[in-house]
Amino acid sequence: MRKLRILIPEPRSKFIRVKCPNCGNEQVVFSHATFPVRCLSCATQLVYPTGGKAKIVGEVIREMG
Repeated sequence: MRKLRILIPEPRSKFIRVKCPNCGNEQVVFSHATFPVRCLSCATQLVYPTGGKAKIVGEVIREMG
């Protein structure tokens, strides 16, 4: 008897390293954030939550995992 292929779903959300447009500070944020994220050094808002994927204002450096 042959085994059937069982597909395992992978999450679409990721952690993202974002660079602040004002001060250049790099910070790790969640791609589907539900809470506004601010820069730790200058308090500029980097992530605006939406219904699903968050709107990222800063420059995306790299996606982690």
